[in-house]
Amino acid sequence: MGVFIAGCAHPRLTLPTDQGAPLPGFSEIHTQLSSACVGVRTLTAELALSGRAGRQKLRGRVVAGFARPSSMRLEGVAPFGPPAFILASRGDTAVLLLPRDSRVLRGARAEEILGALTGVTLGPADLQAILTGCVVPAPQATGGRLHAGGWASIDLMGGATIYLQPVRSTRSVPASPKPGEGGWQLRAARRSGWQIEYPLWSGGFPQSVRLQSDDAAVMVDLTVALSQVETNTDIDPSAFTVNVPNDAEPITLDELRANGPLGER
Repeated sequence: MGVFIAGCAHPRLTLPTDQGAPLPGFSEIHTQLSSACVGVRTLTAELALSGRAGRQKLRGRVVAGFARPSSMRLEGVAPFGPPAFILASRGDTAVLLLPRDSRVLRGARAEEILGALTGVTLGPADLQAILTGCVVPAPQATGGRLHAGGWASIDLMGGATIYLQPVRSTRSVPASPKPGEGGWQLRAARRSGWQIEYPLWSGGFPQSVRLQSDDAAVMVDLTVALSQVETNTDIDPSAFTVNVPNDAEPITLDELRANGPLGER
């Protein structure tokens, strides 16, 4: 799994904690913000990873493909030769192949395997939602608030909350703008176990996503830069399977976890 080498981290974004005031029109604001991501049927992209998991710093490139409702393929790009790993998942079935070691892992869920590799214990549907800016697979706004410093927040069904800032323009934006004045931009989110930041956007999709675990014992802080993003292109279903060599030896999830970034050193 040598796709990962040293990386660096940046200060955590401080999100508003005040109770705030009601945000009028929160449902319409959320509909506008999520109009691009809710229509994503398939997603392909190159992901540049940097950050840390536990005591280990991480950096690497991954070629990724997602398809609703819950299919995923991740290939860890090595400097030369075969991929560092191939993780393919469809529904509850996931397979990890380590081509360089000729090892294979079957019988675990995608989020368990991904957690052992990177510390990010999220499944395909959740990852696709986060990378496209939806935060959760089927976002539905349930309430909204205006906060100090120009922030706004919208609660989503299921317990997630997204945090918005006014769209920057050439004119001055008031500290507490009227809803919709100049528009809003998704800047961060919270969902069970995670704080998510969206520092860069290109059109309706994020160019950079930062994932930080709320569990101090795990200490995952991973930034994903997205490039070569394509949405709603047809992906052959065979992409979500792995051709495993006959001589590949099995590896257990415990073995993978022990040798991953959160394993004992």
